Amino acid sequence: MINKQILLVSRPKGEAATANFRLVEAPVPDVPDGHVLVRHHYLSLDPYMRGRMNDAKSYAPPQPLDAVMIGGTVGEVVTSKHPNFTAGDAVAGMGGWQEFSLVDGNAKGVLRKVDTSRIPLSAYLGAVGMPGVTAWYGLMKICQPKADQTIAVSAASGAVGSAVGQLAKAQGCRAVGIAGGHEKCAYVVNDLGFDACIDYKMHKDAKALYLALKEATPNGVDGHFENVGGAVLDAVLARMNAFGRIALCGMISGYDGTPIPLSQPQLILQSRLMLQGFIVSEHMEVWPQAMAELGGLVAAGTLKYRESVAQGIESAPEAFLGLLKGKNFGKQLVKLI
Repeated sequence: MINKQILLVSRPKGEAATANFRLVEAPVPDVPDGHVLVRHHYLSLDPYMRGRMNDAKSYAPPQPLDAVMIGGTVGEVVTSKHPNFTAGDAVAGMGGWQEFSLVDGNAKGVLRKVDTSRIPLSAYLGAVGMPGVTAWYGLMKICQPKADQTIAVSAASGAVGSAVGQLAKAQGCRAVGIAGGHEKCAYVVNDLGFDACIDYKMHKDAKALYLALKEATPNGVDGHFENVGGAVLDAVLARMNAFGRIALCGMISGYDGTPIPLSQPQLILQSRLMLQGFIVSEHMEVWPQAMAELGGLVAAGTLKYRESVAQGIESAPEAFLGLLKGKNFGKQLVKLI
């Protein structure tokens, strides 16, 4: 059998490009004792991957060159030589941009079995996976929502933002999204149940964006979940109430390497705001609780999500570049089987 893989072969200079990746074929490896061979069904594409492509100091080491690109995967055990896994088990892990992966069954937390009887396999890369837990942690632990407060979230139709707003509504909050395009905003309000959504593409300057946000947040903003940075964060900072909380999850507006200045950083002091950056993989202690709650909500149909699915490992680079430009709608996946 052949294992198709996508390697990172060069560092981006400015925007990432398909030339940074290469498709190769390798034989599917033999399975030594204590190991498991997994056939991936879906690959997750996520904004954090862009930062890993740079050879720069960050919270995680850079993606090595000429190696399989990092990425979350879900799939099925094909061959097991480890007592904890059986052929046919549905599993989630970090198999990377390839069709098969060989996993050490003794490595703690690398591969976990998942229940697909009530939850679709792909959801373990989205609403019941890293994006869902990211939403849960940033909202519950940093924004600390209370009934009748206003929670704002940027990239509101995405895998993380869509969960933030729905979880905020479940806490009795007013949920206000910011997204790009009429279709995405309509989905956020009509399908996900947000109270309002601002289409930032309709507002070409900072004042217009601020006025739209002011109209949607008559009582100000108590908690904000930030995925974008730039003009969106500037507008929200100007609407934050005293002692507001901001969960800083992503800055996708600057992933091409350009600086992202704040126009009025003094607002952090004036409003005595708490702004906390976080990486969800550093908070593994909350994952069991978050996954249990998210799984229950998805199984019950009360936590809704949407997926953009590209077909075949060959499509991963283009789909990833589209994700960075907001071309996806919801969670971006690649279907591998």
